[in-house]
Amino acid sequence: MTDTIGLLHPGSMGSAFGAQLRARGHIVLWCPDGRSDTTHRRAEQAGLEPETLPELISRSDVLLSLCPPAAAEGTAAQVAELDTASVGTIYVEANAVSPSRVERMADHLAPMPVIDAAVVGSPPVGGKYPTLYLSGPSKQADRIAELFAGTDVRPHVLGDSIGAASALKLAYSSYQKVSRVLAAVAYGAAQTYGVADELLEIAAKRTGSYLVETDYIPKTAARAWRWRPELEDAAALLADAGLPDSLMHAAAATLSRWDDNRDERLDVAGALEGLRAQGDLDDPS
Repeated sequence: MTDTIGLLHPGSMGSAFGAQLRARGHIVLWCPDGRSDTTHRRAEQAGLEPETLPELISRSDVLLSLCPPAAAEGTAAQVAELDTASVGTIYVEANAVSPSRVERMADHLAPMPVIDAAVVGSPPVGGKYPTLYLSGPSKQADRIAELFAGTDVRPHVLGDSIGAASALKLAYSSYQKVSRVLAAVAYGAAQTYGVADELLEIAAKRTGSYLVETDYIPKTAARAWRWRPELEDAAALLADAGLPDSLMHAAAATLSRWDDNRDERLDVAGALEGLRAQGDLDDPS
């Protein structure tokens, strides 16, 4: 069955998703108003059909929002304001936003059904296979999953809870993206002091990801009292090297939430409870 999908708005990820849907025989619309020449080229290369925003909304069976996170609520508000969507149109909120923001958008768009979605991975081009996580009403979530069957986008339904997909995305990206920033400042500090090669040798000995080592969380809590001053000294190192030190101060302030757990034998649940406890994250001293 051919569906009509309104794509809001085709950047590098959105246009690649649109091309995948076009390859499955679906009609994919986009609105060129106010978009850059680069976006125009992407849309043309992906075979997307230009349309005014009101017509795009009224013609679409599915509205797929893939835009910068800061623009997500404004995009949803435009759709809600025009209020010309056909009965049964599904709104797929696929941006990296918090669960509370998705819930606000769903309330604003009601009675239009909203599916919370999250993309993990690179755009589906050149042999890349991103996963599209979906959560929300099961009938609509299954329908969105079916749209991408046989494409390079791998749909995965998480359940019927709005916000689950967004929570998964931000939980992962909070680690992945901050780790990339930490890697940059750590390498910059080592390079400043002429020990970059040695730093890479140390790092090369490790092949796994800290993210999967959840059994280490209680050890981190128990050692926080020793790690915190070390990170404050690391902040001083970065400052001396002309690099930003705010991440180190923030990490030290986070460790302060475990001040009462010095050398304790905790389980994961206990360590996380301490991390959630109220503490002074503004003053790392």
